[in-house]
Amino acid sequence: MSILQYNGGAVVVMTGKKCVAIASDLRFGVQQQTLTTDFPKVYELSPKCFVGLTGLVSDTQTLWNTLKFRVNMYKLRENREMKPSVCANLLSTMLYEKRFGPWFVEPVVCGLEGPDDEPFISAMDLIGAPLLAKDCVLAGTCTESLYGMCESLYKPDMSPDELFETVSQALLASNNRDAFSGWGAIVHIITPEKVITKELKSRQD
Repeated sequence: MSILQYNGGAVVVMTGKKCVAIASDLRFGVQQQTLTTDFPKVYELSPKCFVGLTGLVSDTQTLWNTLKFRVNMYKLRENREMKPSVCANLLSTMLYEKRFGPWFVEPVVCGLEGPDDEPFISAMDLIGAPLLAKDCVLAGTCTESLYGMCESLYKPDMSPDELFETVSQALLASNNRDAFSGWGAIVHIITPEKVITKELKSRQD
């Protein structure tokens, strides 16, 4: 088993028309043993920028605290919110700094940026090599089935409601085919006006 799969978990990000959805499961376990079912992997950096962290939980929490510190320092110095693209570059740099003893984390970054609120999504591996996409990115233990579901269900320029339905169906269907993720899910829809957060019930086995 890869160390990235040790605690399980899955995160998926999908774009719509001036909106972005980021969703994760709620399971935290140690290999096949489930310890708790209220552990989301998505964190809010600003009202228009979210980050999802999957992998070894001790490393995801360390990386999140370090990232939060760096983002707060940026806000104090620049007196503005960090854009998602800048956050992705910062995260990529932080991971590459540790390339000889890496954090076992696969992050995804998403948000809306610019005056037109254009969706931005990015994923990276554990040494910070970025993947920029226009449709969807994902990370975690059920990536094979998630890729299939996202490619089947995704269509461009979805409304927030359509986007919620699509990302929810993709994540729940994929979690049902993976023993290391699931036990419910949480979905955040980022729109120019607000962030909509919904919890999903799923199979509890």
